[in-house]
Amino acid sequence: MNATAATTTAVRPLYVIAQEIKKTWKPNVHPWAKPYVDALLTVDKMSDRYICEDARTQVIYLLGNMRMWRGEDAKRIKAELNSMLNAK
Repeated sequence: MNATAATTTAVRPLYVIAQEIKKTWKPNVHPWAKPYVDALLTVDKMSDRYICEDARTQVIYLLGNMRMWRGEDAKRIKAELNSMLNAK
């Protein structure tokens, strides 16, 4: 396969995304978003379970509580999570 061939974008595990959120949301993750970030630290993909709900639900709740997070990292990570929600 050459460099101009179509490539697929790998989907990052949710726990990796959650780690990045904790690292880049300064000074600290907002208290309303923290429980959902913590939940995502324990899962890999949208279909994984966290207590009584799937990770997809946790992502929806997290995105609802990330509105106050700004900047390039925030924009990129929110777009990534939204893309994962919209994927079939």
